Amino acid sequence: MKKIPPKAKFTTRDPGIILDEKDFAILNLLQQNAKMTVREISGAVHLSPTPVHERIKQMEETGVIKRYVTLVEPVKVGKNLRVICHVSLKEHSKKAGLNFIKAIQMMNEVIECYSISGEFDFLLKVIVRDMETYYDFHVNKLSQVENVGHVQSTFIMGIIKETHQLIFT
Repeated sequence: MKKIPPKAKFTTRDPGIILDEKDFAILNLLQQNAKMTVREISGAVHLSPTPVHERIKQMEETGVIKRYVTLVEPVKVGKNLRVICHVSLKEHSKKAGLNFIKAIQMMNEVIECYSISGEFDFLLKVIVRDMETYYDFHVNKLSQVENVGHVQSTFIMGIIKETHQLIFT
């Protein structure tokens, strides 16, 4: 990652972060396999290991790379039901919204939560064992959160595309 390259491919909203084609190539490789060694990456992007290591370290420090994770296949660990929940709040004050967010962050069943526009205020991605477990979550957790007005559940029947990769070309 360069501080101020003369011809950067992409400038982020953060003026201190400028990425070039090599940075994007490194990001593509790490998203495919975060366990790749610096030596393997350097061979693939045609740089020596030291600048690759420096680029990765700088992307970690600036928050371009948030963290390294292991992706688990839910069905293989007994989590067979995926649900998209649209949630609207009764009250839309800042305090009410923050209270909802705090409650959602404590719920292990919710793996993603987005603040959205339109008829609903939040979109949740929920993964649980089965319908009985979801019913318990819906009735005894989600619906019990103060200020929840309406919840609409959509059950995922099949996955057409699912990725966590941002592809840079």
